[in-house]
Amino acid sequence: MMLSGKILFPVVLLFGMVSIFQACNSGGDHLASASMPDSVSYNFDIRPILADKCFACHGPDANKREAGLRLDIGDSAFSALKENPTAHALVAGEPEFSDAYLRISSKDTSILMPPPSSNLKLSQHEIGLIKKWIEQGAKYEKHWAFVAPQKAALPKVRQDEWPRNEIDYFILAKQEQKGLTPNEEADKERLLKRVSLDLTGLPPTLEMMDAFIADKSANAYEKVVDELMAKKAYGEKMSLHWLDLARYADSHGYQDDGYRTQWPWRDWVIHAFNKNMHYNDFVTWQLAGDLLPDASKEQLLATGFNRNHKITEEGGVIPEEYRISYVTDRNDMFGKGLLGVTLECAHCHDHKYDPFSQKEYYQMFAFFNNVKEVGIESVIGGPDTYAKKPLMEISNDDVKNILTFINKPDTERLIVSVMGDLDTIRPTHILRRGVYDQPTDIVEPGTPAAILPFNPAYPKNRLGLSEWLFDKKNPLTARVYVNILWQEFFGRGIVKTSGDFGMQGELPSHPALLDWLAVDFMEHGWDIKRLVKQMVTSATYRQSAVVTKEKLGIDPDNILLAHGPRYRINAEFIRDMVLSTSGLLNTKIGGPSVKPYQPEGLWEGATSGRGLLSIYTQDHGESLYRRGMYTLIKRTVPPPSMSIFDASNRDMCEVKRLRTNTPLQALVMLNDPTVLEASRVLAARLLTEKTDSKDKIEKAFRLIICRKPGEKEMAVLTNYFNKEIKSIDQATAQKMLAVGEYPVPPKIDQLQLAALMRVVTTIYNLEEAVTKS
Repeated sequence: MMLSGKILFPVVLLFGMVSIFQACNSGGDHLASASMPDSVSYNFDIRPILADKCFACHGPDANKREAGLRLDIGDSAFSALKENPTAHALVAGEPEFSDAYLRISSKDTSILMPPPSSNLKLSQHEIGLIKKWIEQGAKYEKHWAFVAPQKAALPKVRQDEWPRNEIDYFILAKQEQKGLTPNEEADKERLLKRVSLDLTGLPPTLEMMDAFIADKSANAYEKVVDELMAKKAYGEKMSLHWLDLARYADSHGYQDDGYRTQWPWRDWVIHAFNKNMHYNDFVTWQLAGDLLPDASKEQLLATGFNRNHKITEEGGVIPEEYRISYVTDRNDMFGKGLLGVTLECAHCHDHKYDPFSQKEYYQMFAFFNNVKEVGIESVIGGPDTYAKKPLMEISNDDVKNILTFINKPDTERLIVSVMGDLDTIRPTHILRRGVYDQPTDIVEPGTPAAILPFNPAYPKNRLGLSEWLFDKKNPLTARVYVNILWQEFFGRGIVKTSGDFGMQGELPSHPALLDWLAVDFMEHGWDIKRLVKQMVTSATYRQSAVVTKEKLGIDPDNILLAHGPRYRINAEFIRDMVLSTSGLLNTKIGGPSVKPYQPEGLWEGATSGRGLLSIYTQDHGESLYRRGMYTLIKRTVPPPSMSIFDASNRDMCEVKRLRTNTPLQALVMLNDPTVLEASRVLAARLLTEKTDSKDKIEKAFRLIICRKPGEKEMAVLTNYFNKEIKSIDQATAQKMLAVGEYPVPPKIDQLQLAALMRVVTTIYNLEEAVTKS
């Protein structure tokens, strides 16, 4: 929107009268109809319009600003216009004297804003919202995410028999406003598959399916939820999003990309989720476990969280440049992962959109700047390079008596990078343009005032930072984690931009629900399992995923949640599904990462040729069948079959994965050795059972798809099996059965095995096999 040119007061009044007349003739009075909210909010109604249509010329970017006018801050919007001191963009309560309203509602293209040449245009509804907002005083508000959440009363709903817990009232109220109704509850088979994948990352067993279907009690589903949350696999599943956030990997990164041993920290994360460590303690131990009074070895191990960043082992680098990059990484991860803000934008200059100054960035930086580390400690080589100082060594005695959750090979010397501060304070400077060798003013540890000023009673170290993070007045901490968990179970956060709650992020789809959950989470001691159970036992979660054309037309992205979530599961869980349904899965918890099947030559073609990770040496035996989260991640060459399914390479903090749909994904499911081997092994096991071919195919279908097949599905699969029996010759069968290292049972009918293997592979390649629905 561009407000330039001189407009005298009488002319302004004339335009106002003309605009009002035109609005009346075009039904403008209807703008204040029932579709308008009773109270117009700047944050939720007005700012999105201005950001989309006006801020390009009248926003925070000084280089593109026109007429000296900013509409993103009230001080400027209410001031006299630079080029016409008798006029104002906004006059509270008086749209007819507000230049901004007059120009957006004008029919005269010579003064219309945004100008027609911009190809931007406000709808009549948007114009009406702005008019009503001005009439109500044109009140600017502090950004919603920087205001502490409050627990609103549950909204009234017409269909009051539908909600099962508080979540459902907020969801249903929004649906009813939009003329939608929720779906019926999903059938038991699909619901069990959904919740099993969500709570353990594994499909349910046949025994679980049969027991759940047979259980007719009113609380049958709640019993299943409790059973799943009690499994060790719960901690594995819940840890995956945290490993992405914490940028966990098994290599240092950069060109040499040498081996590192941070996996005991990963074992601790699994352990913490399984014992339901509450979120405030879970994060405090990771941020500052070394600073806790009489810190234990477990608390020290937890601080490996802050040492998961990339570390160079290359000769010839400038040590201070890389040390600064390590601190920067921690600071940026803290902002994105724990606060949900783009703090990194203030690394070189004041944040352009959010109220964070460069000084405040380096005040936060100061909390992480005192670690007893150097930019380069050693070049790639022996076991002493597997972890960088400060570090801790884990002995067999530690594992036996203290760190009992660590799966440590007896013969391995185990060292882990952890946190540990210098005895003296390292001064922190604001860096001109963020450059490591251009220090300016010294700053003390502090936090962005727009979020919450740092309490002077807190110690000025990482422990104090954690106290600030979990201060009940901090508006972000609870909201951000609640949103990440919501994203885990519903596929999309209440705030879609889960790493950006700032002014450029998306508004929450259900702000009152987000705030209610955040406050409730804090009121119940930051109890993660309780929060998870709230979400997965809600009627919202339990809905059928069937979508009608009407709902698809009204809400194509299912933002209003009028049907159950339906999307492809994460890369690691696709592998887990294949291994578990075939009976191959090695369920051992924790331990060193493993190297399963991988195309030859990938590491060798992208390496400096030094260190343990210069050549890919595949593992054998039970190591081939570990869960996907235990696959070794070399940052420069991450596991290809998982990368194709959008797994993180762990270069940096990632709070939300992409979900793509590409031909390569189909090729993986058709050709990956793990999928083919699992198909062969499952087929062989079915052939040992004294059942007919139809029963074998039905059992394979139930194991993989987690429901009984329909008649048409059975007919297609049975016909395919009978066709393959007749068409496969001995040479083809032998070639098919040679895939994978798991032995083929002796004296088995190879033609039957090959034919059934193809049927099983076909079932693995159904969309439903890799979809949570």
